[in-house]
Amino acid sequence: MEKTSLLLEVLKTKSDYQEVVANTEPLFIHSTLAEYLNELLVVKQLKKADVILKSGLERTYAYQIFSGKKAPARDKLIALAIGMQLTFEEVQNLFKVNGYAQLYPKNKRDNIIIFALYKGQSMMTLNDNLLTMGEAIVT
Repeated sequence: MEKTSLLLEVLKTKSDYQEVVANTEPLFIHSTLAEYLNELLVVKQLKKADVILKSGLERTYAYQIFSGKKAPARDKLIALAIGMQLTFEEVQNLFKVNGYAQLYPKNKRDNIIIFALYKGQSMMTLNDNLLTMGEAIVT
């Protein structure tokens, strides 16, 4: 059973919240955004400087995101995701960790972003496609 489904099942069946915590604590998200981003760098064998360059973000600001000093807007995470060449699933997890709404395929702008993720597009290509379709660019 998927972790989220298991959590929901425990929430429905337990009468005391202490029982919920006792049964589900390991399933909670514990990573901070900075920890998760840095973990992705290691797993994907990426260098921060390369990711930042590909993301188009201002260098100092991006380093502050990686260190946990800045809480980025959703678009800044999208830019980092493109810079890291994250998969759609990895971006969804990134948004979960940060408490942001996940990309939704029925939303036109999100749909264009999802397409860019699946196709491994650059920030320039993604923003060109967003502009062409009358949507706000990722800034």
